Amino acid sequence: GGQLKNLTGGLGGEEKSEGEKSPAEAQGMTREEYEEYQRQLVEEKMERDAQFAQRKAERATVRSHFRDKYRLPKNETDDNQIQLVGGDVELPKELAKMIEQDNEEEEEKNSVIGQLSNIQNLDLDSLKDKASATLEDLKQSAEKCSVM
Repeated sequence: GGQLKNLTGGLGGEEKSEGEKSPAEAQGMTREEYEEYQRQLVEEKMERDAQFAQRKAERATVRSHFRDKYRLPKNETDDNQIQLVGGDVELPKELAKMIEQDNEEEEEKNSVIGQLSNIQNLDLDSLKDKASATLEDLKQSAEKCSVM
C-alpha cells in the first residue's frame, strides 16, 4: 500500500483538505481581506447599476422629448425609468446640443424661406435677383413719374 501512495503522491489526503478550505483560503487571502474584497465588489456593482440607470433615464428623456415634439403617445416605461432615477434628469451636453440644433433646423424649416426652399424646381437666388430687379425698375419709374 505504501508504494501506491508514493505513485499518487498522497493526493487523496490533500483533496480532503482542499475541500475543507474556505473561499478566502482558496483565493489566498485572510478572512478579513476576503470580506473587504466582497464588500468592494458589491459597492462597484451598485455604482455601475446607478450609472446604467442614469444613462437609461437620459435616453428616456430624449425619447420623451421627441415624442412631445412629434405628438406621439407617451411610453410608460420611459416615464418609469425617469422616475426611478429621481425624476430630474440632466441631458449630457452632446445630447442637449443635438436637440438644440434639431430645434433650430425645425424653426428654419418653419420659416417662409424654409418653406420656399422645400418647393422643387425653385431657385431662391433667381427669385432674389428678380425681386431686386423689380425694385430697381420701380425706383426708376418713380423717378420718371411727374406726380412723385
